Amino acid sequence: MTKMIVLAGAIVCVGVIGLTGCGKSRENVTMAGSTAFQPFAEKLADQYMTSHPGVMITVQGGGSSMGIQSALSGAAEIGMADLVALPPEAASLKSLIVARDGIAVVVNPANKIANLTYDQVRDVFSGKIKNWKDVGGSDHAIAVISREAGSGTRSSFEKILGGIKLAEDALVQDSNGTIRETVANDQNAIGYVSHGLINEKIKPVSVDGKDCTEAAIMKGEYRLVRPVFLVAKNDSTPACKAFLEYVMSNEAQELIHKSGLIRAK
Repeated sequence: MTKMIVLAGAIVCVGVIGLTGCGKSRENVTMAGSTAFQPFAEKLADQYMTSHPGVMITVQGGGSSMGIQSALSGAAEIGMADLVALPPEAASLKSLIVARDGIAVVVNPANKIANLTYDQVRDVFSGKIKNWKDVGGSDHAIAVISREAGSGTRSSFEKILGGIKLAEDALVQDSNGTIRETVANDQNAIGYVSHGLINEKIKPVSVDGKDCTEAAIMKGEYRLVRPVFLVAKNDSTPACKAFLEYVMSNEAQELIHKSGLIRAK
């Protein structure tokens, strides 16, 4: 009877715990921040957990500012931030540039506009230009779609354009994905998204005759580009440090590249 009880207990342990081992809990790593990088981080996490079943990685959004604050406060082990440069408060964190990302200016596929100058982009998003006819398009009011304050994509976009003040009537969205859907459903809309999130629902326009492509970005021809940072405390857990090392590996960098971003190295 005793042997039967021990055997039954062992079977239950194996069934419940699975590959993590009897009596062992999984190590947890939480990432938070950039919604532009979030889908890529989720792919990295899924690939990592496949070969590391003892680790559970949770990926959350919230924006680059929240990512940095979450890493500082300990609410997340890893913060994600897509910014031209990290703010001073991140100086105490260990930072890694894990990818580079172009910011594509996008319109609805029904819009005949194919190219804008940097000055036109600046004037459209600041509200100085309000009608498509003023940039060679149809006689319709321009619907400006932007990210919310605290977004790394918005911060980088406005900084590269010279520190513009967003048009007062701009429609603010909380992610690159919702900007993409809004532009896809409004033929008079214009927005900006990570170039890794471009699909057939939207049309990227060239800026000063340069397309938002990896080749143009690598040559320095397309200027709307920002790095993607992962930040963490210097005394982060071994599981956190191991995952950060993995993100810089050839395997992870290749996944980043295949998913639409530019490798960090």
